[in-house]
Amino acid sequence: MHAYSSPRRQRGVALLLVLWACALLAVLLGGYAAVVHTEAVLARHQLAQTRAHYAAEAGLMRALRGLHDARAKQRWIGDGRPYRMSYDGAEVRIRAVDESGKVDLNSASPEVLQGLFRAAGVNPDEAQALAMRVVEWRSSSAFDGNVGGAAGYVAAGRRYRPRHGPFASVEELQMVLGVSPALYRMLAPHITLWSGQASPDPNVATSLALAAIPGMTAQRAHEILATRQRNADDPELTVGSGVTHSVRSQATLADGTQAVLRATVRWRAGSAAAQPYAVLRWQEGDEE
Repeated sequence: MHAYSSPRRQRGVALLLVLWACALLAVLLGGYAAVVHTEAVLARHQLAQTRAHYAAEAGLMRALRGLHDARAKQRWIGDGRPYRMSYDGAEVRIRAVDESGKVDLNSASPEVLQGLFRAAGVNPDEAQALAMRVVEWRSSSAFDGNVGGAAGYVAAGRRYRPRHGPFASVEELQMVLGVSPALYRMLAPHITLWSGQASPDPNVATSLALAAIPGMTAQRAHEILATRQRNADDPELTVGSGVTHSVRSQATLADGTQAVLRATVRWRAGSAAAQPYAVLRWQEGDEE
């Protein structure tokens, strides 16, 4: 009995081992298939993101060409209106804003800065104080205005002092004492570092920047906006064509993949530079 059952028992053990081996192999193959599938999905996603990115870049290049087209009738207008194009299966939406229509943090007069803060809803006294703090921040030496100086930052618990130099970015305005996150978000679309002007160009000024121009009345602002509206569809009648624009280009593929590029670009064709433009600011995505 023992001699007869031993080979049978051995065959049973061998069969069990084979079954376990097959199960283990199936698990391994399943895991490998899952890994391959995940990598394929990631590769497709990366490819789609790359396609969308380059489509957005194409939109940016198209904006540069359109904004400085020698054919006046074909020229794009940098007032934030949307333009559209197709590129490599992507729909690209582009907006350009002339920087000369914004308030320059490094060049604006105190009156313009005060007008900007008032246009944003700040009361007159605080608007004047904020304007002086901006001037203090960008001034090369300690400011004598009655705005608290470095002591005001210490008293407010800040670990830094005014830069006493030009603003390095528009985001730096948030560091100026009294500029809240909510106020900065309201002002961000209307400020710049690249116009070099003491006052915005009223022909292309954004809403708050237009209101910040000294002597600007509600009636005068209405007249300017009405004229701009009448001439909006004819580039030949549009007054104001600066050389520095902020461009937002958004590309969307058929599967919904999106890429957003935001850049501030200065046109310098005709100069000794080999490249006809200079990129002053570059950002991928909409996050500040």
